[in-house]
Amino acid sequence: MLHLIAVITARSGQRAALLAAFAANVPNVHAEPGCIEYAATVDADGFPGVQAPLGPDTFIVVEKWASPDALRAHMAAPHMATYGEQTKDLIAQRLLHILSPV
Repeated sequence: MLHLIAVITARSGQRAALLAAFAANVPNVHAEPGCIEYAATVDADGFPGVQAPLGPDTFIVVEKWASPDALRAHMAAPHMATYGEQTKDLIAQRLLHILSPV
């Protein structure tokens, strides 16, 4: 299994639009073979002084994939190319962390 943590920063004021596009694509991703988890997350309320806040323009995508091949297929999927094209003008930065459990 692989974990992928994507830190996505939208252009200023565009996080809601980017999250809407993300949500529209979630059913396509969940239908992919090997997708275990694929969800967008934002700062939880009620933890001041404990967490490092992401801020109003950033969200994190938490993904789990059954295998490296499943993740590679996801990255090459036509619906991901479409999502990338639809959101390219909304994204300021995207950082991917592909992780193996220990």
